[in-house]
Amino acid sequence: MKPGELIRSFLRGSRSWEQFSTLLARISLGVFFAISGGSKLFVASRTRQMYETLAGAGIPLPHFMTYFVSSVEFIGGCLLFIGLLSSLCCSALIIQMIVAITTVRLATIPAGHSFLDWLDDFLYLPETMYIIILIWLICSGPGRLSVDKRIFRAFE
Repeated sequence: MKPGELIRSFLRGSRSWEQFSTLLARISLGVFFAISGGSKLFVASRTRQMYETLAGAGIPLPHFMTYFVSSVEFIGGCLLFIGLLSSLCCSALIIQMIVAITTVRLATIPAGHSFLDWLDDFLYLPETMYIIILIWLICSGPGRLSVDKRIFRAFE
């Protein structure tokens, strides 16, 4: 690549790198959610911590929800990693992140902030960034290197 093309690509973006960024985001979030959900399912201390968090937040049926939420994270993360049912997994994970923000995380933002300070704290929550990336993945699709893409090629 010539220096001028490289600078232009850097400043304006490049469609040739778009698939790489989609793959990187999908795999990174998939691994994150699979590890997070797996540890809540298979590590007793993390299961207990999850239960206590849900019970403390007043979530109904905290015992059931501990395993349900952890399973959605684990299975959704694994499927997102390989790119199978990607939009469905992203949607389920977005719902979980919204519930996590509204039931637990909003309480961590100090009261009395100005709107801009509150917005800064809100956007700093990891769950907010996960939602934004998951929405982007729904809109962009799972990318070329995904099981979804292979399945839909068979129907073309």
